[in-house]
Amino acid sequence: MLTKPKGTYDVLPKDAIAWDKLESTIRKICKIYHYDEIRTPIFESSDTFHRNTADTSDMVTKETYDFKDRSDRALTLRPEGTAGVVRAYIENKMYATSGLSKLYYIGPMFRYERPQKGRSRQFHQFGVEALGSNSYLLDAEVIALGTSVIKALGLKGVKVKINSLGDTETKERYHQVLTEYFSKCQSELCEDCLERLQKNPLRILDCKVDCGKEFFKNAPKIKDYMTESAKSHFEGVLKMLDEMKIDYEIEDRLVRGLDYYCHTVFEIQADIPEFGAQNALGGGGRYDHLVHDLGGPEIPGVGMAFGMDRLLSACQLAGKNLYQPPYLHIFFIGLGQASKEACLTQMNICRLGGLYCDMDFLGKSLKAQFKQADEAHAQFTCILGDNELSQFKINIKNNLTEEQTTISLYEVYPYVLNQIQQRSACAGCKEKEEK
Repeated sequence: MLTKPKGTYDVLPKDAIAWDKLESTIRKICKIYHYDEIRTPIFESSDTFHRNTADTSDMVTKETYDFKDRSDRALTLRPEGTAGVVRAYIENKMYATSGLSKLYYIGPMFRYERPQKGRSRQFHQFGVEALGSNSYLLDAEVIALGTSVIKALGLKGVKVKINSLGDTETKERYHQVLTEYFSKCQSELCEDCLERLQKNPLRILDCKVDCGKEFFKNAPKIKDYMTESAKSHFEGVLKMLDEMKIDYEIEDRLVRGLDYYCHTVFEIQADIPEFGAQNALGGGGRYDHLVHDLGGPEIPGVGMAFGMDRLLSACQLAGKNLYQPPYLHIFFIGLGQASKEACLTQMNICRLGGLYCDMDFLGKSLKAQFKQADEAHAQFTCILGDNELSQFKINIKNNLTEEQTTISLYEVYPYVLNQIQQRSACAGCKEKEEK
């Protein structure tokens, strides 16, 4: 028997409903913030991700799916969304037609790591990228968009952990200071951090192995080495978060997992006790040199990404059920072959008008078909027998009110549409009265 690859999962129809709700919520928020969708290939040239041999992030050094195609081209399944979006931005010269490109994406990513709860080799990610401005206002907007998504899902205790990596001068200063500091602690560094010390000591601050050791806690803080310009940018971001009443906490050790970040870096959390200390749902930051590093002009950018799987898990654990039972407007029941054919014709008319419809295709008994209509949460059931068909009539039952009537076979669509509109209008009036 064939089985799915290790580290992957099937999204079955009952689960796809929650996925659809999550995606529609994200798309709605992005539309409110005036971000446009972009879709990039699932695999890219390996140079898109492995462009920098000094990159010490685990994603780049250990976790990518790399392969060669039949023409011996080196390709990589995308492990994250930003690099591919930036590549598309450069290749399609989007910088020439728009002063500011505000983009979002939703799709699968791939990382080869040990599968565990909440961590798969194929996972889904939602992200936004804003390219073309170095304004701290844009950093604040991206953070606000992220918190809006989490709040729209009904999650509570939304908080931003935030830090600044400063500008190039700041990072160079801090790089030297950290190198000197951690060089004195080499005997206590883990194997990965020994390698990071030679390539990028800043990444040591992201280590999950050494983080509890005393020397780690006493490491120099970047805020003490920031240029005035970098300080001003960070203060501007914090000021806007205060103005927008977004709860945040400065986290001096926060560096994020990728080496291209500068200035603002952040993670967005929610109050999910079951997640324990690892309650970050997503994060991101500013990357002012990535466009240039990938062969484009010097154009700044800022972005963030959320794990869709993690968002769904957070909603479930917090009791925010995104699952909504499927429903039909009409379930058709034909009592003979000619009646079944007429039902299919009428069903097609209703579907073209936007109504959700279905019927039995397995030759089930009448009792089983009524049960099928109930399980599909059909608002109306239309029953057509040979006698009704000969008179061009059809019996219709409103399953919400239990009312039954006989109407013209050709009036099914306008009748049901009118009933739905009346019910919607009544619900609106009742809501106004309650207010």
